[in-house]
Amino acid sequence: MSPYLIKGGVTRRISATQNFLPMPLFTIGISHHTAPIEIREKVAIPRTEIAARAEQLSSLSGVEEVLILGTCNRTEIYCLSSEAGKATVTDWIHRVNEIPHGQLDDHIYTHQGEEAARHLVRVASGLDSLVLGETQILGQLKDAWQQAHDAGSLGKVLDRLFQHTFAAAKTIRTQSGISEHPVSVAYTAVVLARQIFGDLKSQTVVLVGAGEMVQLCGRYLADHGIDNLLILNRSLEKAEELADELDATAMTLDRLDEALPRADILISSTASPLPVVMKKDVKIALRKRRHRPMFLVDIAVPRDIDPEISKLKDVYLYTIDDLQQVVDENMQQRSEAAESAQSSVDEAVSTYMRWLYGMRAARTLKLIREQSHEFERDLTARAINRLQSGQDPEQVLSQLANTLTNKILHLPSKRLREAAEEQDYEVLKAADRMFRGEDKADKK
Repeated sequence: MSPYLIKGGVTRRISATQNFLPMPLFTIGISHHTAPIEIREKVAIPRTEIAARAEQLSSLSGVEEVLILGTCNRTEIYCLSSEAGKATVTDWIHRVNEIPHGQLDDHIYTHQGEEAARHLVRVASGLDSLVLGETQILGQLKDAWQQAHDAGSLGKVLDRLFQHTFAAAKTIRTQSGISEHPVSVAYTAVVLARQIFGDLKSQTVVLVGAGEMVQLCGRYLADHGIDNLLILNRSLEKAEELADELDATAMTLDRLDEALPRADILISSTASPLPVVMKKDVKIALRKRRHRPMFLVDIAVPRDIDPEISKLKDVYLYTIDDLQQVVDENMQQRSEAAESAQSSVDEAVSTYMRWLYGMRAARTLKLIREQSHEFERDLTARAINRLQSGQDPEQVLSQLANTLTNKILHLPSKRLREAAEEQDYEVLKAADRMFRGEDKADKK
């Protein structure tokens, strides 16, 4: 392995220890758990800038492999770093966002080693999300991995961590069922419609209003392949904006009597103080539909749909309270699923940490072997020269063995003496376990 590292366009000499012992794994971040949106906005990194920021970070002293995750709810930096490098990253977050030093201290969290790996697995599995079990975060993590890969800021340790996490998250979601129960009112409305009609592709959906809730419903419906989507709103311009996004048909609200007979599914959320969908209009629509079922969802407050409509046959009417009850039940189910997923998270983390420590052990062993073979080659050459010059073979071999032993044991002996002086019990205990050999107590 070359003793030089090209980092940030600068060639630096690195020690054998750096070659063989990767820096600790760190997660340094800020999220909805630790900071309000006003703070999160200040440190958010636009997707177009993530690759450049990763390159900046990986060029800092004490920082190696870097991956940046940026979402609306979190900004996290995964890296290999020394303790000094961790402080450098924190300083960098303040500096690049022009935030006075220390102002983020109450909001930034750090995880090291096994806890950093556990945090990532929980994030990828939806266990750390604002909406428990949401699936979007896994795609965002894969996008972050791709950007780091393209930027050249990934190394063997982080790459293996993320690949392992992607597989683990998929298994955890499947086995726990944490993503199976919708926990938003908009998505719950779509799921209930699917339970009534089965395949939604052939159904005609009428959306009344053009606000946030209607937009969310429209996007969920579009994801289910709805072909016939009508958007009714008092402002035709707003209806057309949403219709363009969803490939739908825009209409003004005064054409509701025209749209109702076509509505297999109607979802309404306007700011009207009075109902906009009346019982008499639905009765007329049902006759024109020859009493084919209608599924009506009222997610407005005050209500948009006359509650008397629930008394009509062939009509399924749900209000926001009905949907919220389903959401609450599903959230409880997700919470139970999250608890059952903890053992799977622990198993995934344990598997990765065994690989990481195994890699570190293998690198250390490789270094020991290379140093030992270097001593061996040097001392053997000297011994051959002495034998060729006629020196006593027994004396030459004895000196060879003695010198080789001293060279191999010199550094471990020095480190043990230092550990004894510093009263470093863990190092002394580890050395005793490695070097004392198998005694009678071990055999029992």
